[in-house]
Amino acid sequence: MTKIKFCGLRTLADIKAANELAPEYVGFVFAPKSKRCVAPATAENLRGALSDKICTVGVFVNEDYHIVAELLNAGIIDAAQLHGFEDAAYIKNLRGLTNKVIIQAFQGNKIAAAQNSLADFILLDAGAGDGKTFDWRTINLRREYFLAGGLTVDNVDAAIKLLRPFAVDVSSGIETDGRKDFNKMATFAEVVRRKNI
Repeated sequence: MTKIKFCGLRTLADIKAANELAPEYVGFVFAPKSKRCVAPATAENLRGALSDKICTVGVFVNEDYHIVAELLNAGIIDAAQLHGFEDAAYIKNLRGLTNKVIIQAFQGNKIAAAQNSLADFILLDAGAGDGKTFDWRTINLRREYFLAGGLTVDNVDAAIKLLRPFAVDVSSGIETDGRKDFNKMATFAEVVRRKNI
């Protein structure tokens, strides 16, 4: 059963949509250069309105691991997704401060590095959340992974059929004019769940 992650949630309307559609994961972006970045206080408020059945993931790019651990241990996020140049030493240091789930992102052409990551899960993306796809045929992994990068209601069906990833991660593909679009979110979830039947 491929799981769903709606990433880049920023508003209470986004949270309301997530509560109704019940993805397994939602993502809060803490990378300052991202247009979807939220402050920790905002994330905490959004988390407070979110169903406790949905796992929250914080997305970070080269953030101090002490700050990441603080957000994890405070319960604002359940998992950390690392999207920068974090290495094995970084993950070991983070694990020394928290026992929460760590997801490490890799570009789709970095399969060998992804296979050997110390993270609990890996995420394969075309780049850094730029909404582009990559050649899925290059994926040959022996571990569970999140698939990201340019997923939309038009191609997620094919992605699941070809790859059977642990989860599909979508952000720009469920937006209209830079904002989350409930209809696109609902259709995306429907396509993924129909494929799981």
